[in-house]
Amino acid sequence: MQSPICAMLGIEFPLLAFSHCRDVVVAVSKAGGMGVFGAASLPPERLEEELAWIDAHIGGRPYGVDLIVPNSFAGKGEEKAASPPIPDAHKAFIAGLLQKHGVDDSDLSLSGAARSSLGDNMSDDGAARLLEVAFRHPIALIANALGVPPPLMLELGKRHNVPVAALVGTRDHALAQVRAGVDILVVAGGEAGGHCGEVATMVLVPEVAAAVEAVGATTPILAAGGIVTGRQMAAAMAMGAHGAWTGSVWLTTAEAETNPVVKEKMLLASSRDTVRSKSRTGKPSRQLRSPWTDAWEAEGAPKPLPMPMQSLVSEPPLRKVDKLAEGGHEGAKALATYWVGQGVGLMNEAMGAGQVVQEFKQDWVAACERLNGFISE
Repeated sequence: MQSPICAMLGIEFPLLAFSHCRDVVVAVSKAGGMGVFGAASLPPERLEEELAWIDAHIGGRPYGVDLIVPNSFAGKGEEKAASPPIPDAHKAFIAGLLQKHGVDDSDLSLSGAARSSLGDNMSDDGAARLLEVAFRHPIALIANALGVPPPLMLELGKRHNVPVAALVGTRDHALAQVRAGVDILVVAGGEAGGHCGEVATMVLVPEVAAAVEAVGATTPILAAGGIVTGRQMAAAMAMGAHGAWTGSVWLTTAEAETNPVVKEKMLLASSRDTVRSKSRTGKPSRQLRSPWTDAWEAEGAPKPLPMPMQSLVSEPPLRKVDKLAEGGHEGAKALATYWVGQGVGLMNEAMGAGQVVQEFKQDWVAACERLNGFISE
């Protein structure tokens, strides 16, 4: 395809797949798109293992790595300090919520004394360690999911001839990334799963495209947010994007490591069954709605803590919920949730990741042919 994304990344079809599952990354790259491995929460030694596995199985196809290094977060610069203690109100809230659904919380520790891998990775030293690991491998893209990439990421990208991508949720953020020298803009609308802004993809993509053109920049754009079909990808490209960045659609694939209970919920969900909330990470992120997410939005619920502290509140109980849900615990099955975008309403059939890529290609072509049919000769 004649897209600057294809030329820049050495791929056949400008469909990028963000996934925490290495099998998905490999399958998408082999099918002509590009898998991007989400490594934000992995310690360096685990990232090394995962990337070595990808290298051994991807057959030389291009792939990328995605990190989270925000401009501001609680405890930044406190490299060796322990995280602040979790407030008693948050502990009590979690205990009450779990008990209400029959989940034993007696072995659950929310001390906050130990730093999470996510918190470590968002420190200056932690980010540097992850970047060192990533650039030891033949990656074709490095992406930062929150804010302007740190200078070290931009410098290493130039040194290794690896394009640097950054996710943005507003026009102003996009222009700031262009000024910083980012190579690819991932323009993510509020429909997206995980961390997202408020502006809809349908509005944000053409707004950013026009703004980038107005300043004389040629930075290519990947549209993101609710895109789970080829026709949506074609629509985004008609609005000024050069390809698509996707995440949610891979969660229900055969290769995905998504909790089977959550995967089934997603396949049955409508586009209204998600909620955008700070309750999981401390920054707004879209998740599958469940009694867990409803409780955090209810009157009297404690205010989510700043990132990354909120993850220390939410992740331990949610890991326990996931484990119990897989074992058939009804209360845990009800609580179980995960990040997913509003496109979940179109994700109604489980299939392999490679098959999803082929479906995207066919649907994209059909959408373009349909548009061409509106033009009279």
